[in-house]
Amino acid sequence: MSDMKITLPNTATITIAGQTIDKLIHMGDGDAALLYLYILKMEGQLTASQAAIALDKSKGWVASALATLSKIGLANVHNSLETNDESKPPLEEPRSYTHDEIKKELTAGSEFSHVIDETQRVLGRFLSPDEVIRLFGIYDYLRLPIDVIMLLITHCIAECRKTGGGRLPSVRYIEKAAYTWERESLFTAEKAEEYLKKLDEKKSLRSQVKDKMQIYGREFSVTEAKYVDSWIHMGLEPEAIAIAFDKTVIKTGKLVWPYMDSIIKSWHKKELLTADAVLTSEGKKPVSQVKHGTEKHGKPNQEELDRMTKILQKITNT
Repeated sequence: MSDMKITLPNTATITIAGQTIDKLIHMGDGDAALLYLYILKMEGQLTASQAAIALDKSKGWVASALATLSKIGLANVHNSLETNDESKPPLEEPRSYTHDEIKKELTAGSEFSHVIDETQRVLGRFLSPDEVIRLFGIYDYLRLPIDVIMLLITHCIAECRKTGGGRLPSVRYIEKAAYTWERESLFTAEKAEEYLKKLDEKKSLRSQVKDKMQIYGREFSVTEAKYVDSWIHMGLEPEAIAIAFDKTVIKTGKLVWPYMDSIIKSWHKKELLTADAVLTSEGKKPVSQVKHGTEKHGKPNQEELDRMTKILQKITNT
């Protein structure tokens, strides 16, 4: 989450008006009320980071409480004051907890006990004391709700089974994913499910692009994935990206990512996002009239054969 400057609609009024008190009572959100009191104390001049540090909360907690205050008109959110560099790694360690703190939490009947039980059940083993502390950090420090934590764990298990040969995730792996979810402000099951849906869609498109680019037996590298994700974000369909790939190989004799990126960016500026749009702009027959390299009546498409021949010749010569 990028940092945000927070102000009150009227910073000249330090006392709490009766109407404001009514709003705080009716919203029934203790976290939002606490944040409002601190904003009031600071005379409405602070950032989300400052609030998180002063209240010993996460930025995600501040974002959630702030959203409630903003919704009822008790706080204004301005543009980011700090650059949100997503390339920076998340905090690696949560606030330090002691075994006595967690024992006290569990003795008091905390719902965190359900997190421990369910995590041990799905992982098929008992958690170590260190793992319980990490899990508690997700619950207490990152403030992820119970249902969101369980969605997170289920997601991590599915991911590890796909990429890790069926192995189960470590709690450390789950913790790192939790920081990503906190940055994405996934504090409700609905938001988490929507996030996972979009993630699946992106992976599906990535897979399609990989096939179109004839990349088999490996995943995209970090740099390659950034290129592909940027093209997907632009709205380019996989078939259009395939045409850019063909043009790149024919022109350079190999896959040159920056060159291919320049082609796609030029199409994006012209709003040529589909294969049909690209081909039509070049005066060629749209893909919709060609199916798997044949005309609709089933005869070979000479244009497609010529294109593939040029690619093969270029690769062979190189």
